[in-house]
Amino acid sequence: MADEEGVPDFEVPVGLFQDLEDLKAEVARLSAQVKSLTEGVGADAGEALADDDADAGDEAEEGAAEDEWQFPPFILLLDPPQYDDELRALIEWVEGVLVPGYLGEPTSDSRWCHLWFEHSVAVARLHALWLAWQELTDPATCGYTGPSVWHRDHLDPCMRELRPSSGPFAGCTKGEHQIDHRMPGTVPSAWRQGT
Repeated sequence: MADEEGVPDFEVPVGLFQDLEDLKAEVARLSAQVKSLTEGVGADAGEALADDDADAGDEAEEGAAEDEWQFPPFILLLDPPQYDDELRALIEWVEGVLVPGYLGEPTSDSRWCHLWFEHSVAVARLHALWLAWQELTDPATCGYTGPSVWHRDHLDPCMRELRPSSGPFAGCTKGEHQIDHRMPGTVPSAWRQGT
């Protein structure tokens, strides 16, 4: 008969609990080994965790998961040199993927500026488009429909905003570059970090 309601009355061999704890410790050790190998840390393949406590292993895994995942930075919130690094990576993607793969010859109805990175509105929109592309072209995070969603929900609306004759490239014509923006006097407080 069971001591507590809802708990079945059967005997569990003592060795089963020990085996379970051994398995938890092994999973924690393997997780640490995988982490060290993927991060390039010099942990030996046979190195085990010093602490056999299963709770400590769980806490280490949770801490590692928190350390690994960070929200992508929005480029307009970054200060140099992080902004410069992010802009360089964005330029590589725009010039290497977006322009040759998706943009046709600019026309009066469908504009493009070869100095797009000097237009802050274009930088902001293209950065958001790039972040979405990074997530939605990885089957591990979005499945196989991600690229379709990226085209429908991100690429097409972004191009509709950037390329019309009244868009941010309105003053730019083939071979000429013009930035004619009305800049706000103050930066909105939501754009400032740590103030």
